[in-house]
Amino acid sequence: MTKINGIIIDPVNLRKFHGEIVIQKGKILSVTETTNSTARSGQSPQSGDSVSKGTYGQSEPSDLYILPGFVDSHIHIESSMLVPSEFARLAVRHGTVATVSDPHEIANVCGLAGVEFMINNSRKVPLKFHFGAPSCVPATIFETAGAVLTVDDVRTILERDDIYFLAEMMNWPGVLSGDPDVAAKIRAAYENGKPVDGHAPGLHGEQAQKYAEAGITTDHECFSRQEAFEKMKYGMKVIIREGSAAKNYESLIDLMQDHAADIMFCSDDKHPDDLITGHINEMVSRALKRGIDFFDVLFSACVHPVRHYGMNVGLLQPGDPADFIIVDKLDDMHVVQTWIDGKCVYDGEVRFDKVRVKPINNFTAYRLTPSDFRLVLPGDPDEHENRSVPVIEALDGELITRRLNVQLPQADNELLSDPDRDILKIAVVNRYKESKPGLGFIKNFGLKNGAIASSVGHDSHNIIAVGSSDQALSRVVNLIMDVKGGMAAVHGDREEILPLPIGGIMTDRGGEETGLLYQKLNRMAREMGSTLNAPFMLISFMALLVIPSIKMSDKGLFDAEKFEFIDF
Repeated sequence: MTKINGIIIDPVNLRKFHGEIVIQKGKILSVTETTNSTARSGQSPQSGDSVSKGTYGQSEPSDLYILPGFVDSHIHIESSMLVPSEFARLAVRHGTVATVSDPHEIANVCGLAGVEFMINNSRKVPLKFHFGAPSCVPATIFETAGAVLTVDDVRTILERDDIYFLAEMMNWPGVLSGDPDVAAKIRAAYENGKPVDGHAPGLHGEQAQKYAEAGITTDHECFSRQEAFEKMKYGMKVIIREGSAAKNYESLIDLMQDHAADIMFCSDDKHPDDLITGHINEMVSRALKRGIDFFDVLFSACVHPVRHYGMNVGLLQPGDPADFIIVDKLDDMHVVQTWIDGKCVYDGEVRFDKVRVKPINNFTAYRLTPSDFRLVLPGDPDEHENRSVPVIEALDGELITRRLNVQLPQADNELLSDPDRDILKIAVVNRYKESKPGLGFIKNFGLKNGAIASSVGHDSHNIIAVGSSDQALSRVVNLIMDVKGGMAAVHGDREEILPLPIGGIMTDRGGEETGLLYQKLNRMAREMGSTLNAPFMLISFMALLVIPSIKMSDKGLFDAEKFEFIDF
């Protein structure tokens, strides 16, 4: 039996009080208010509350705060480039006790075997991963993926007790058109009593209503308050996202003042360097400093996801699993301890062992030459004189892009990059079978010389590269081919690479080491001229065909609004 004393913050019953928690066999046996309590029911803590360090984890009184642990309500663990067991070692430091995890990325590479890999690895650590059944593998028919999950595959996954939801239904056109396979997947989720997550960026009005009425319960892709408000009006829960690339917190957070019961928090995609510094605790701290009611914030960060997804995660109630955190200052959510199932898993040091990993992958390596990256227009050169061509405009901190129409220099029908106007060549190279790369042009990566590339290329995870020359493009892509997956940069005689041997999207290294290598790559990209906040994160989304408005596939340039290829 273990006794924990401190200032208990109970968002379920809207209470703050000095009390004692008794833990037995991993569960909370009792929660008792002590006689020296000065904070009473309904009194919301203030974000500036600060206390001196006292004793904790024992029966003596303490002025530290005890509150439920945080839940990331939508995340692709693979985007951290860490396997679940290594992700857990970083996340518990920030008070995260559970995740709602979509194994969509590894499923696109390795299919059902990839989903099984994630579940098996996660079981070896205490953090509570709640995986969903990927709904869209492949995400579209307009790219080459490594696997296909049929309706029967999805139904089989949903029947498992360790699968908690149907993961983001990004095929919103299929939902609106009544595609029979899409409808069958949604129906299978409800037949198994599991919610359906959404993914419908920019959907408004009747389309948003129809999408929600199809049984979609959440969306983490809202760009504006109006979009989020409409989706909540139609019965959906809005998940405010603050990831490494996509950041919607500032656009949406003020909705919490009146709609906290319909809001959750997520990171979606969090790279290792950012995960080292913080997780959901950062979103909680920012919301408190904004003056949002403490209990509303905790409801969104802890209570709501547990209830919505039916998670086996405790909320400081008698009979619950003993999952909670201890903090010494509320405004910055500095975590002193993290407890899961009645065991302290972090107290300044992570208290569980590293896990040995056997890699899984699906990669066909082959060599490319500079000539493979030439973009030559057919026909008579006179036909193409003064002709404008489509160019992707990347936006820092956004998944969406804009379409530009630009006149580019030409030589014998070959379209050339224009580094002086920051228009570079972009290529997506099929990593599953040998073929010619998809080619186009992109603005705002800023590279003056050299190239960067990554086999983290949402959603099919082909190799995506941006460079100042065909020579640099072939060189950086071949670096990744040599190790069957990774992130790389080349500039002059210099080469840097972070190998990702697990599916070409994850490493078996630790989080700190991976974070440092990732930061080194980003620094090199900036030394090459990039002004982007996270160039390697942004490049990974330039092949995400389900996000408007123009993207790059291994099969060619793609209009993500009309869902069709674009001819030069």
